[in-house]
Amino acid sequence: MSYDPPPPSYPYRPPDASPSYDTYPWVPQQPPRTPEPAGRRPQRHTALGHHSDLRVLRSAYRRQRRVATLTALGYFVLFLILSAFAPSFMTSTVTDGLPTGLLLALVQVPVTWLAIVLYERTARRRVDPIADRIRKQAELDARREGSR
Repeated sequence: MSYDPPPPSYPYRPPDASPSYDTYPWVPQQPPRTPEPAGRRPQRHTALGHHSDLRVLRSAYRRQRRVATLTALGYFVLFLILSAFAPSFMTSTVTDGLPTGLLLALVQVPVTWLAIVLYERTARRRVDPIADRIRKQAELDARREGSR
């Protein structure tokens, strides 16, 4: 039978450890802060990650997706609901031998094209200008940071 010594008391501190080891070892250490040079000008705008234009871009893109999705899916869901709950309406004829259900099914293709056109139009008019403005601002920020 062997005798093992008792484990060390915790928190264990190695003999050559720095004072920053007093915390748990898995906690990331903060790098030392370097003072900024005295001649540096403060930035005129906030960093790109916190920029309000990004929030505007996200909301414009979200609105664009909703309009296009609701246009195409909304019509298709309406067609399904009418097929399930109004069979007499869907089987009634519009002209000689053309039932309403078939006509509404054929109209689904132009409605899908309309959704695509709306998506592209709102992208061109609302989303792309915001994205271009953010892209130009990011390029200017990169140039400023590169020249320092």
